[in-house]
Amino acid sequence: MMRSLYSGVSGLKNHQTRMDVIGNNVSNVNTHGFKTERVTFMDMISQEISGAAEPRENIGGINPQQVGLGMMIASIDKIMTQGALQTTGKNTDVAISGEGFFVVRDGGKQYYSRAGIFSLDKDGNYVHPGTGLRVQGWNARTDRDGNSSINSASGVEDIKIPLYQKKPAKATSEVVFESNLNQSVQAVPADATEEQIQQFLAGPIETRRGHVATANVYDEQGNKREIRLEFLKTADNRWNVRANMENASNLSVNVVGPGGQDTAVGGSNTFELGFSPDGKISSVSDGVDTLNAGKLNVNVSFRIPGNPAVQTFKLNMGEAGAVKGVTQFASSFTTHAKEQDGYPMGYLESFSIDNTGTVVGTYTNGVKEPLAKVALATFTNPSGLTKEGETKFSASMNSGDASIGEAGVGGRGKMFAGVLEMSNVDLSDQFTDMIVTQRGFQANSRTITTSDQMIQEVLGLKR
Repeated sequence: MMRSLYSGVSGLKNHQTRMDVIGNNVSNVNTHGFKTERVTFMDMISQEISGAAEPRENIGGINPQQVGLGMMIASIDKIMTQGALQTTGKNTDVAISGEGFFVVRDGGKQYYSRAGIFSLDKDGNYVHPGTGLRVQGWNARTDRDGNSSINSASGVEDIKIPLYQKKPAKATSEVVFESNLNQSVQAVPADATEEQIQQFLAGPIETRRGHVATANVYDEQGNKREIRLEFLKTADNRWNVRANMENASNLSVNVVGPGGQDTAVGGSNTFELGFSPDGKISSVSDGVDTLNAGKLNVNVSFRIPGNPAVQTFKLNMGEAGAVKGVTQFASSFTTHAKEQDGYPMGYLESFSIDNTGTVVGTYTNGVKEPLAKVALATFTNPSGLTKEGETKFSASMNSGDASIGEAGVGGRGKMFAGVLEMSNVDLSDQFTDMIVTQRGFQANSRTITTSDQMIQEVLGLKR
């Protein structure tokens, strides 16, 4: 008689635990990054009244007779399915679409979370504002040339976004030219005066025999200067180019041929472009050295007032035998500077986070460069993680070790900025489970009361 009482008690206790889990799920229905849980049951040990017997010649086999002693909790599982994504418009908020966890650190303790509610503290640390936990990833490093790069193969560190820090000026090292010189124009006479040359460059399109292209370049102090290139056709498939730069002295150009060396500042400021009959650039020459293979670069050297140091940059005119770069076809003049890599000093004024978790900073001088990259961690068994409160987890003996790397690599999901992942709690499922749990609790309470009545009947036999 007592066995049914204790079976009912076990049912009451474990259904109460199931109700506790359901209540926790419902209470966290609007908790960002929360993962719902479920309780599964299994029967407890059974008491054997008689054992099984094998079949014999005159009688068949007999099954064992056992009485169960109640039930117990089999598991409390974390359901790690994707939650819905909610747009917030806050650029520091990040959500993961797919597998993975954000890595956050509290001193020497490392935790993992799906809740990307992040912000910046006063020191520029990328943190969870509710707990102060610092988001982990990799910060960019700047080399001697001022180029930023991120090494995601190194260990993770606290991400720092230095808003309003200075970006030093960078002198122009290369100017890239593209487009076309009009092949059909007449060549400039060899004895043309400077006045005639300027008329050829500035006259009506139908009489123009040359073209002027300008580009802004920057010196080491970040001063912007304009370089002017005058293209004059001197013969079939030959163009003379004269370079000038405002507020610069001793300007000279130099083509470094195989085994050649730069000439001293103060030399010639002209060079020659050669083209093949099909309109593709074929060579560049300064009258001493000639390049007719690979990239056709012209070195420009100059000095600026107050700075005796020689400054240089390259004019990239294209690649020998290629259409990309400067060409010569029977079309209008369109030669222009496509790009240059110098800039003045600027301040970091804003940043954004892309799908790979890269934090890209935008400076007031127009430069955009990577500042950091947010790390993601995956686990062989994410359901085995230990809940630590505050919507964070820690690794356990059954979760496996964290595999930390970039988003979108090695099975890790993508990141979306300005978005947060909602809880994956389904209220319709929870309310249905609540009803089933209530009925199970109620039925087990009836088992106890009925067993009690039966005991009362036994006690009344003596009357």
